[in-house]
This record gives sequence, structure tokens and C-alpha cells, in this order.
Amino acid sequence: MDLFTDDPMARPLTYPGRIPAASGVLLDDAYVPLRADGDPDGWRAGEETLATLLAREGGEELAARHRVVAVGSNAAPSQLRRKFLDHRVRPFVPMTVAEVRGVAPGVSAHVSRWGYVPAAPIETPGETSRLFVLWLDEHQLAALDLTEPNYRRRPLADPVTLESGTRLPPPYVYEGRHGCLATGDGRAHPRRLTSQRTLIQSLLDGSAALRHLCGNTPDEFVDNVRDDTVREAAYRLLQAECRVRPGSGRGSGKGPGNGSGPGDAAG
Repeated sequence: MDLFTDDPMARPLTYPGRIPAASGVLLDDAYVPLRADGDPDGWRAGEETLATLLAREGGEELAARHRVVAVGSNAAPSQLRRKFLDHRVRPFVPMTVAEVRGVAPGVSAHVSRWGYVPAAPIETPGETSRLFVLWLDEHQLAALDLTEPNYRRRPLADPVTLESGTRLPPPYVYEGRHGCLATGDGRAHPRRLTSQRTLIQSLLDGSAALRHLCGNTPDEFVDNVRDDTVREAAYRLLQAECRVRPGSGRGSGKGPGNGSGPGDAAG
């Protein structure tokens, strides 16, 4: 699978983008396979150790990097690459698969300016999710924060476990500011992230007002919500029609307005 063919900002209905099947290193225009077994000092990126690759390319050593769990498009190399290049930061990031307890990708109760309805973490007590941990240097972390105006970065409560069995201290996660969407079946369960076409069609099917505002199909929805006024009205509808749950933390109650920056979906 070509991980760099497109990205959700360019093609919103592909959100969250093309997610790798295994751990690797985003290195400019490539995704280098990473065998994250045992002690991190011995992790291998292709034919060399990760430590050697980081040193050779002038990257920050692994121990000095910040760890962030990606629950949406931040796990897609194409999206990360675009975000970092937009902020003049080199896309050079180790990405390791981990088992994360008590958190799963849900759906944020807002619409990005690119037209997709992004992910946000939801609390799932007793469950474990397979998610990517991003290892970011200071410049990368600062750049990623700038792409997340609809989220706040906070530490998780629990450690995470790599596929090798290595336990890592609690990493950060981007928590949604607007709450999360609930199912429309009357049980108010948090929605789980699905394909963007399926998600948007479900929202349209469940709301005559949303169809009147945004159209009858996911393609019409994406086209219409790129207008600031329509997007704000869609946000208000999602909030008003009893679709919102707190998710992993209560939302701010403020609409996204024009502040939804590039890639404003939590990864």
C-alpha cells in the first residue's frame, strides 16, 4: 500500500488516511519498517538500529522525544508529512504500535475546515485499542500542537504496552474540546470512528435539518461545509440534536468558527 498517495486534507472522504500495518519511521517521503523488539536501543529500522538512523540523519535521540498516541489521522504518514512540512519541520518520526488501555477512537462533535468529521478519543473502560505512538522532538511537538486548535494535549492515565511487551510511561493524547458524537439509537453510546463516508451518511440519514443544510450525500456534505457559515451551522446542529458526549474530557462548548486550522483532527 502506498502510504503517500493522498492525505485527508486533500481528499477529506479518505479520513483518517492510509494507516500503516506495522511500526515504522516516517522519514521524509518514506516509511521505513521498524522492528521495535526488546530494549529501544536495539530497535532496528531497516538494516540498521534506530539509534544509528537517528544519529546519521541528525535527529533527536529516542530517550529525549515526547510520546503522543494518535487516535485519528496523526497515524497516517501522509497527514503527518503534510502537517510538518506546512510548519517547516522535517517529517522524521518513529511510529510504534502499542496496546492502549481504556481509550478508543471516537468522533469529535465538530467539522474540520477541510470537510471531514475528525476523530477524538473516547473512554472505553476495560477495553484495549491498537494505536500508534508517535515519538516527537520539541519542534515536531510544537508544530503538531499548532495543527490541533480543536484539541488539548494531556497525558493518559495509564502506561501503554508495545507489541514487544515493552511498557512505556503514559504518553500524551489530544483530547477533543467539543465533546464526542453519540449514537442515534437512543442509548447515547459514544460513536466509534468508522470510514468517513459511512459516518457522514449516518449523520445525514439521522437528521433532516443536517440534510437540508449540507446535502444528501457525503460528497455534498464535504463541498458545503467548506463554507464557514455552513460549517458553523452544522456544528450547532451536532451540538443541539443530543449527539454529544464528553468523550475523554468535557468539551469547551465553543464552536470551531474560523479557528479550525489545517489538520485540526486529532491523530
